[in-house]
Amino acid sequence: MTDTPVVYRPAHELLTDLRAGRLSSVEVTRAFLDRIAERNGQINAVIHLNEDVALSAAAAADERLKSGAAPGPLHGLPLTIKDTWEVAAMTCTAGAPALKQHIPQRSADVAERLAAAGAIVIGKTNVPLYAADIQSYNKLFGVTNNPYDAKHTPGGSSGGAAAALAAGMSPLEVGSDLAGSIRTPAHFCGVFGHKPSRGLVSLRGHIPGPPGTMSQPDLAEGGPMARTAKDLELLLGVIAGPTAADSRSWQLAMEPADLTELSEARVGLWLNDPQCPISKELSEGYKELTGKLEQTGAKVAQARHPLLSLDRIMPVYFNLLGSLLSTSFKPGQRQQLLWISRLEKVLRHVVPMTVGVGQYGRGVNQPIHQWIQWHETREKMRAQIESLFEHHDVLLTPVTPTTAIPHDLSQPLFKRRVTVNDQPRSYLDQFCWIALATLLGLPATSVPVGRTASGLPYNIQVIGAPGKDLTTIRFSQLLEEKGLAGFRMPDGF
Repeated sequence: MTDTPVVYRPAHELLTDLRAGRLSSVEVTRAFLDRIAERNGQINAVIHLNEDVALSAAAAADERLKSGAAPGPLHGLPLTIKDTWEVAAMTCTAGAPALKQHIPQRSADVAERLAAAGAIVIGKTNVPLYAADIQSYNKLFGVTNNPYDAKHTPGGSSGGAAAALAAGMSPLEVGSDLAGSIRTPAHFCGVFGHKPSRGLVSLRGHIPGPPGTMSQPDLAEGGPMARTAKDLELLLGVIAGPTAADSRSWQLAMEPADLTELSEARVGLWLNDPQCPISKELSEGYKELTGKLEQTGAKVAQARHPLLSLDRIMPVYFNLLGSLLSTSFKPGQRQQLLWISRLEKVLRHVVPMTVGVGQYGRGVNQPIHQWIQWHETREKMRAQIESLFEHHDVLLTPVTPTTAIPHDLSQPLFKRRVTVNDQPRSYLDQFCWIALATLLGLPATSVPVGRTASGLPYNIQVIGAPGKDLTTIRFSQLLEEKGLAGFRMPDGF
């Protein structure tokens, strides 16, 4: 048996030992609960525990296995889940004081799939208010810290999830991603995260929208987070698929990855754009990575395509994002955003502004016939991007312009700044590099590939053609096997 502590072993290894009887579910569950008790005080990632119920479920899982019952793919495995997913009989707040007493009677589809697979939800992880920030803090549960440096954020909105993984408090997590909310926390905390292709994972039972929402929101996806690429694939296979009603018509059949070696991979690079510069440290790290990729025999080249331009991507992304979020604004707020959009050209001379952000205010205020036109523009772009992947198996891009940013709880959010190469930039620049995959519904895997001189981890984003989720995850696993990627425990943990 490995010398790695139980709480840092990959989920697939734990499951193998659980099925073989080398570990019991009670033993593993107790180990993670003890770890949370030991470490959560300094990280504040887990905000609700289900200890007694979890231990009871673990004992029942052990008994089922002894009786000869066939184990599910996650049989007896304890894990945490982001506090935006409803789990029956567990509080689900989405970081909002208005929901502090919300105890759903029915679990989200994702949570139901976890339970059917044999997983045991031991607790919920922290998020920003209604999952609407790139940092994880709220008035109910306070601030979540980055395990690599408590002065920095673990990201958001799946920040508690990423921090719990990095701190050894959970072997798997399910995040959700509208504006990089899986990929950015994974990048800030040096873990793996995957935003699936459009529509693979049901969001029924996810907050936001409001409790009881049945529709699948535009742009948003739920996806797996883990400390290894293999665990991403394992968890995606559990949570992806049709709803019960849709399963009458179709079944999940993800296209297998056809990459067996890095030397076979055709790798496109889009690592620079004048509209959103990245830090020199990240740039140098990515340059080193691509050099090592070339040494493996991979075919690495600068990607060329009309859509690999933030000038093209960001206005459409911001417009549709504004439309999606418009129901959360009061009339006065919508009017204020409209004026900001009208004054965008003037304001650019006064304050840093992210490319295309003026379309956000227009999206918040536009009538449905205009949304349809923007939606059709997006669909034409989605069809157009297919030609990129005729030449490349995967596209590598940054995740955000920097490593984990220092905590910044100042309000209003749009006045915040991030510092890139000693220059102030708009806080919303952190949306730029995630926008292509979000807008076009492409699979995107956030993969840990290095640490800075100060010890902060950083990831690279691996993007694939629509539906090629197993290709981006497989490429990530090949990076891991060659020692070019992988989770590294925070110092002191």
